[in-house]
Amino acid sequence: MKTVFLIICLFIINTSFAQVKRVDRVVDSCIKKNFNGAVLIAKNGKIEYLKYTGIANRHYNIKYSNQTIFHLFSVTKTFTAALIMQLVEQNKVNLDSTISTYYPDYKGEAAKKVTIRNLLTYTSGMFHKDLSNREMLLEAYSNDAWPLDTFITRYVSEKLIDTPGTKFNYNNGDYILLGKIIENVYHKPYEQVLKEKILIPLKMNHTGLLHHEDIIKNIDEGYSNQDGSTTVLYSSTNYYIDNYYSAGGIYSTPTDLLKFDQAIFNHTIFKKKTADLMLTSYPKLGDVAFGFWVYPKKFGKVNTIFVERQGTGYGHHSNWIHLTDKGLTFILLSNTDTVDLNKMRMRVIAAYLGQ
Repeated sequence: MKTVFLIICLFIINTSFAQVKRVDRVVDSCIKKNFNGAVLIAKNGKIEYLKYTGIANRHYNIKYSNQTIFHLFSVTKTFTAALIMQLVEQNKVNLDSTISTYYPDYKGEAAKKVTIRNLLTYTSGMFHKDLSNREMLLEAYSNDAWPLDTFITRYVSEKLIDTPGTKFNYNNGDYILLGKIIENVYHKPYEQVLKEKILIPLKMNHTGLLHHEDIIKNIDEGYSNQDGSTTVLYSSTNYYIDNYYSAGGIYSTPTDLLKFDQAIFNHTIFKKKTADLMLTSYPKLGDVAFGFWVYPKKFGKVNTIFVERQGTGYGHHSNWIHLTDKGLTFILLSNTDTVDLNKMRMRVIAAYLGQ
């Protein structure tokens, strides 16, 4: 009996070693193309691979380490979706009620036509002024730090150009409205609700909502690359992270993000029924779910269910994948445009799976 147990243990150790070795080869090949950041792999919440590499701050030549904090940008939307789902579970928000139910002061045409479900799936049908052209993008996010209500009135209250619920149109505005709705229901700032309902219970001590004037120890800087170069980098354009708010303003670390991952997929911040609802995809809308995309995926001979979320902005990139049928979590974070994380993640996952 002891011999059989020993053989099983040795098999598991050798398999794990082989997986790590294959992943390391992929990551090292990306490092040669100037990948800077972190890669985390966990199985059932247990970290099997965690590597930090490259430079977090080029002004002072500060290298990445387990102390570094990353900008998440649109991965923020998963936190906003989770906060909404907690309210849904408590019967304080109905997915099919309209914006005006929870935000009666909202003046946009969408007020009594667009539902919470529409906002969660980017199907409000609204014209998104902030993303309509480069001039508006700069005005909305780079020229000034707008008060939330001013931002909504100026950029997220435009006319409807599509029938709500019929057409996927990725944007920030729908999730900014969700953040405002969260504030109205709780009668508290979004940031405070985020802390009370997710960050403090999960002990996510290195995660928060960023403001442009904040001094956050060990936070990384973002860098863009020139003409596709992997070596010629420059500091990204000035921007006001405040304006990204509940659609893109959160910072975190790989290990903190893993805590959030486990809370969602192990149903500790809401029930399984709620998590299942959050992760139900809409194939006719490009497989979007609430805060994520969910769809079947094949790696060689391995079939799996792929849950993913990306974020990007001003040189920062975040990529979070969970294979629900395998209990596997992959988190890739970086601060340069030199390596495409969407391509890198596929190679990392394939290597881990032996495909």
